[in-house]
Amino acid sequence: MSKIHQAIVPHLWFDKEAKEAAEFYSSVFPDSGLNSVTPLNDTPSGDAHIVSFRVWGQPFMAISAGPHFKVNPSISFFANFDPSREPNAKDMLDDAWEKLSDGGTPLMPLGSYPFSKHYSWIQDKYGVNWQLMLTNPDGEPRPPIIPSLMFVGANCGKAEEARAFYLSVFRDSQPGQLVRYGPGQEHDREGHVLFSDFRLGSTWFTAMDSAYDHAFQFNEAVSFVVRCETQEEIDYYWDKLSAVPAAEQCGWLKDQYGVSWQITPAVMDKMLGEGTPEQRDRVTKAFLKMKKFDLAELERTYRGD
Repeated sequence: MSKIHQAIVPHLWFDKEAKEAAEFYSSVFPDSGLNSVTPLNDTPSGDAHIVSFRVWGQPFMAISAGPHFKVNPSISFFANFDPSREPNAKDMLDDAWEKLSDGGTPLMPLGSYPFSKHYSWIQDKYGVNWQLMLTNPDGEPRPPIIPSLMFVGANCGKAEEARAFYLSVFRDSQPGQLVRYGPGQEHDREGHVLFSDFRLGSTWFTAMDSAYDHAFQFNEAVSFVVRCETQEEIDYYWDKLSAVPAAEQCGWLKDQYGVSWQITPAVMDKMLGEGTPEQRDRVTKAFLKMKKFDLAELERTYRGD
């Protein structure tokens, strides 16, 4: 049923800065750039813009749709500077850190840590969180950019359970590392997840628990777009992932941990990106009335049937 190498794309919510942020990230990381900007008219947030871009080869999406959600550190992005791939990895990391520091806030200072000789956690001027890491060149290779989930508050202690759940939902998946907190680690509980990673489709994720008193939780500001080829796929991921009926809207849902997902037909990119303004407006009005997307209805609306 599930498509091989299911595409999962991180999606960032901004007030008005989506295009500006995408261009900024393109200046920070290699193999990055803006792909497209698509207007959506007369949404509940007014006129919005969807931005498609890539960061170091990783596809991203973003939307400018008002000040409704604010990015926080519960979902961050690892940027892995691997000396086995990049001979000047440390210099590249330092350069990225300098650029992200402009208007940003380091949450963990740039320096040496037990897990990396050169690392920093930094929140940039748009609120997006990056973990810049000089990786061990002898370790198992991972992509340059990896979304990272931090389970805090009532979610603390659920990282391992969530990892197993996501691996069960996405059939083309692969478990990676799993490292637990040991005894005597201040603020954290022995046995909880210090670090784990796993692949869902073609996208790697990391997950960890943190028992610190964090004043944030997962929210809609960072979501994950699952592109589906068929209604069967849409139905499958919707049924498996949706756990908060009140959050179901326009293809969006929340899972049992509060992580937001967008279950969308892959053809939607073509409809919104290549359609005429009239086709785009018809499709927008149609999907704004939906919770789970009806692919056949969207296709009829696009054609004007």
